[in-house]
Amino acid sequence: MTIQPELIQKYNSPAPRYTSYPTVPLWENNIQPNHWSQLVDQAFQIYGKEEGISLYIHLPFCESLCTYCGCNKRITKNHDIENPYLESLLKEWENYLNIFHEKPKLAAIHLGGGTPTFFSAENLFTFLKKLIESCEILPGKEFSFEGHPNNTSIEHLKKLAELGFDRVSFGIQDFDLLVQKTINRIQPFERVQEAVENARSVGFKSINFDLIYGLPYQNEETLSCTFEAVQELKPDRIAFYSYAHVPTSFPAQRSYESHLPNEIEKRSLYELGKSLLIEMGYTEIGMDHFALPKDPLNLARQSGKLHRNFMGYTTSKSKILIGLGASSISDIYIAYAQNQKSVELYQNEISKANWPIVKGHSLTEEDLLVKEIILDLICKQAAFVPVNIWSQLSDSSLENLRDMEIEGMINIMGKTIQITELGIAFIRIICMQFDLRLQHRQEEVFSFSKAI
Repeated sequence: MTIQPELIQKYNSPAPRYTSYPTVPLWENNIQPNHWSQLVDQAFQIYGKEEGISLYIHLPFCESLCTYCGCNKRITKNHDIENPYLESLLKEWENYLNIFHEKPKLAAIHLGGGTPTFFSAENLFTFLKKLIESCEILPGKEFSFEGHPNNTSIEHLKKLAELGFDRVSFGIQDFDLLVQKTINRIQPFERVQEAVENARSVGFKSINFDLIYGLPYQNEETLSCTFEAVQELKPDRIAFYSYAHVPTSFPAQRSYESHLPNEIEKRSLYELGKSLLIEMGYTEIGMDHFALPKDPLNLARQSGKLHRNFMGYTTSKSKILIGLGASSISDIYIAYAQNQKSVELYQNEISKANWPIVKGHSLTEEDLLVKEIILDLICKQAAFVPVNIWSQLSDSSLENLRDMEIEGMINIMGKTIQITELGIAFIRIICMQFDLRLQHRQEEVFSFSKAI
């Protein structure tokens, strides 16, 4: 689909990615450590006993800096830090087990980073075995990790498969050598191919590629070559993300500012990538994501059971996501909490048997209503909007929604809003019209990446 340049120019403004509502910069930070214990207990009693819980484990270490990256990471070649950090994770997990008073049912684990495979296969295995043995594993569980093709060894894959991991997401970003050199993420096609073949050989049933559009020196020719390589390896899922250029937060991004595509060129890259993926047989899942027709993500989308949390789109129905590790975020449905970003501060708090929480937010009834609207828009491209939410929308948001309907991006039918195929490209901006917290703080400036 060709999108009119004037629409891109009109709506390509900074906007949240809505992995949560309220978004992290707008949290009230109204949670004290003892309050967090009470909220976790409350949420676990209501939701966790039947649905189970999901775990996100942040492993922040990398041996070199990828200059495009906006994740919380620690660059080091010192592997002596592995065991002390893993011991801190287990101590933090023990805090949660003390609240649950029983073996929790475990629906999902995701290892994120940083580079999880910075850790040795043996150290990861020992740590995860202890954690998993403290839980009851639910049928249909999803155990996944983020892998760097350059250091995801066959030993990593075998050890993780032994523990029940069968999903891996490889951070590819782009296969073009000039692009890779510029963002300091050099990984030859042959190395990626080897990692994919190794994963499949030991029983991994789902392989995802993370790709990015809008990177320096990308153009339609180079992107077409990248997708030819993707087609050869045929991963089950594709996350095709918009490059988030926020040099004020990540100074390394300044090194290539003059080589970035403009907003029209950037959107053309996405539309080209999308068309190539559809030609290959992938289905668009929602914001930035594609999957093969029989993939569980696509089946969940078709049945209306697709969910989204800080890990992205998921088929898990668990409302409780516990984040372990420096900077990790927990979402227990009724509240959020984020850990200290500094590895040292995180480990220091853990060593004192304290919660390492640095910020949090307890959701109001209104927050929960808006959260459901935004999640439905992102997962189902349609949402019911109660009268009390419509009545609170700002004049500018109501005007934007009227314009969007005229422009063919949404359909408004009574109290229901539906996003069209055209509107999917603007989904973050559409969601922002219902962000009451952001509307109440319009005078403030937040560091969001551009929406398109």
